[in-house]
Amino acid sequence: MGSCNGSVGFKIQFTKLFINGQFVDSVSGKTFETRDPRNGEVIASVAEGDKADVDLAVKAARNAFDNGAWPRMSGYERGRILMKFADLIEEHAEELATLDTIDGGKLFSLCKAMDIPHCVHLLRYYAGAADKIHGETLKLSGEFQGYTLKEPIGVIGHIIPWNFPTAMFFLKVSPALAAGCTMIVKPAEQTPLSALYYAHLAKLAGIPHGVLNVVTGFGHTAGSAICSHMDVDKVSFTGSTEVGKKVMEAAAKSNLKHVSLELGGKSPLIIFDDADLDKAVNLAHNAVFFNKGEICAAGSRVFVQEGIFDAFVEKSVEMAKTRVIGDPFDPEVQQGPQIDKKQFDKVLKYIEYGKNEGATLLTGGKSYGDKGYFIEPTIFTDVNEHMKIAKDEIFGPVLCLMKFKTIEEAIEKANATRYGLAAGIITNDLNIANRVSRSVRAGTIWINCFFIFDTSCPFGGFKMSGFGKDQGLDAMEKYLNVKSVITPIYSSPWL
Repeated sequence: MGSCNGSVGFKIQFTKLFINGQFVDSVSGKTFETRDPRNGEVIASVAEGDKADVDLAVKAARNAFDNGAWPRMSGYERGRILMKFADLIEEHAEELATLDTIDGGKLFSLCKAMDIPHCVHLLRYYAGAADKIHGETLKLSGEFQGYTLKEPIGVIGHIIPWNFPTAMFFLKVSPALAAGCTMIVKPAEQTPLSALYYAHLAKLAGIPHGVLNVVTGFGHTAGSAICSHMDVDKVSFTGSTEVGKKVMEAAAKSNLKHVSLELGGKSPLIIFDDADLDKAVNLAHNAVFFNKGEICAAGSRVFVQEGIFDAFVEKSVEMAKTRVIGDPFDPEVQQGPQIDKKQFDKVLKYIEYGKNEGATLLTGGKSYGDKGYFIEPTIFTDVNEHMKIAKDEIFGPVLCLMKFKTIEEAIEKANATRYGLAAGIITNDLNIANRVSRSVRAGTIWINCFFIFDTSCPFGGFKMSGFGKDQGLDAMEKYLNVKSVITPIYSSPWL
C-alpha cells in the first residue's frame, strides 16, 4: 500500500496486477513508480507486468471465455451485473476522481462531475444493450433457410492512454463485457491506479474470475506482448498513430487478430465571419485548452475568416491571460499540469519549433510555477500548414491561429492534414454548415459546439486517426463476430 504525497492525504489501496480475480505481484517481482504531475513526487510503486504476466492474464481470460459462465449467460444476466458495477462506481466516485487527479493531473471537479458519471452512463447503456444482440433471418434463393448469429469475438486486449484514464477504460471495457467477451486491460504506465480500483469493483459486482484482468506495465513490454499474443482475438488501442502502426504490425505478424484504433488528431475549428465573436472565442479556447490540451480531438488548428480575424485574436489573447493554472484539486483552477516531464518537455519543444519557424507567439510559451509540469496557455499566429506546430499532434495547450478568405480555402486548409478525427464549424448560416460538414474528412463534426460526446453517438476517425468506433451500438459490434447458419428446407409451400 502506498500513500499520496499531496495535500489530500489519500491512501492508495491497489498497486498489484489483477489476474483471474486476484491481486498478485508480477512474476519478475519488479515495480515502477507512478508520479504526481503537480510536483513530480512518487505516489506509489506499482507492479510491473511483462510478457510472463500477460501470458497468465490471457490464460485466465481464455479459460473464462472457453469454459466460463460469462459468454454463456443471457444478455439480461450480464446486464444486471454491469448495472451493479455502475452502482459501485457511483458509491466510490470521490476516491476514483481523486486517483485520476493525483495520477494524471486532471481537474478533480471535472473528474467527479464528468468523467465518473460518463463511465457510469456507459456501463448502464451497454447493460441495457446486452440482451438486444440479434442476428438476421435471411431469405435465400434456393430451397434453404438462413440466419445469422452475433457471437462474442473472444479474448480482447485493451490498451488505453493516460489522458482520460477512466473514460478510456470504460469506452473499451463496457461494450466488450456486454458482448460476452473476456479481456486484459493494459492501462498507461503514467496512470495505472484507477484501472486497478475498477478491477476491484468489478469483482465486487460479480464479474467472474478471469473475465476482466488488468496488467500494469510498459507499452514496449506488456503492451507488445498483448498485441503479438497468439491467444488474443482482438486488440482495441487508443494512443498515438506511431504506436498504432506497431499494434497493426504485431497483429498481422501473429494471428491476424482483429484490430480497432483510435489514434492521433490535429482537428480544425473553422470560424466564419457571421459567428458570435464571444461564443467563438470561448469555444476555441475550450477546444484546445480543455484537459490542458491533452485530448486527441483537440481543435488546435483554428481557422478564422478574415472579417473577424483581428478582433478574434485580440479577445483570444485577453482570455488566455486570465486562465487560472494550478493545483487541480482547487475548484477555481481551470488548467492543471501536463501528465509528466516527458510530455512537458515535448510541448515546450514544439513551442520553440513554432518560434524558430517564424510563427508569432502572442501569449504564453513558458512553463508556469517552480515545480510540477505546468505550461502557460499558448497562442501562435502567422502559422502556415507546413510548420511543425500546424502538422503534428502536440498534445498540450498550444493554439495555432490561421486566417482564411473563402469557404473553399477553409475546406482545403482543414483537410490539409494526415489526420481525420474531428472538426468544428462555427457559423449561423445553415448552408455553410451543411456544405463544410460534408466536405471536411473527419469522423465527427461539431457545429456551433465542441467536445460533445454522448454515449449513443459513435466516435472514431478517418485517415491516420484510425478506424473503428467507440460509443453507440457501433462500438459493441466491434466485439462481435457474425456467423451464418444455413439449413435445407424440404417440401416447403414457399421459399
